[in-house]
Amino acid sequence: MEIRFLGHSAFELTHDGVTVLIDPFLTGNPKAAASAEEVAADAILVTHGHGDHIGDTVAIAKRTGAAVLAIVEIAEELRADGVENVRDPNLGGTVSFEWGSAKLVPAWHTSTTPKGTVNTPAGLIVVLGGSTIYHLGDTALFGDLELIGRRHAIDVALMPIGGHYTMDRHDAVEAARMIGARKVIPCHYDTFPAIVTDAAAFQADVENSTASEVIVLAPGERHAL
Repeated sequence: MEIRFLGHSAFELTHDGVTVLIDPFLTGNPKAAASAEEVAADAILVTHGHGDHIGDTVAIAKRTGAAVLAIVEIAEELRADGVENVRDPNLGGTVSFEWGSAKLVPAWHTSTTPKGTVNTPAGLIVVLGGSTIYHLGDTALFGDLELIGRRHAIDVALMPIGGHYTMDRHDAVEAARMIGARKVIPCHYDTFPAIVTDAAAFQADVENSTASEVIVLAPGERHAL
């Protein structure tokens, strides 16, 4: 399986001809590694409704016919926007696909879509190609991250570190310890001035205090598992 960082919190997961996008904020993203018109998608997974996460979901889904998974309130808005293949779990719900599965887990944050739909933010546990990927969404540090790590053997945690709108790189070190993933890929940093941080320092702190390996990807770079 291969993970491609598309910038900000957007990722592309690929395995055996299947492409899964997470939080495809590309249009208007100064760090975007691809455009909404060029990415492929068999599925699109959305952590929450803020514009820098729901992003180009509707346009990509209509162009590609991808299945879209989002929490029920966002799912209803997507259907109203003409997205045909929508899955609508709530927190704790797991949806199976031909390629694997995606589960919504809690995240501490806020969320209202650009159209005004209030919704509960989430993290995503994604199983693809025999690997388990945990996208934390825009969470703050909270104790149940340890529970999530106990319930799921996480191969890669996609973790926000930028601070201001999410946990910062210092809290993210504790999050990495609690989750216990084999690898951690930082995200949601350096996109805007408010979330500029030191990813190399985060890497050093995590690797000095936990068993996790940190992979720092520039937008567009890939990591193979």
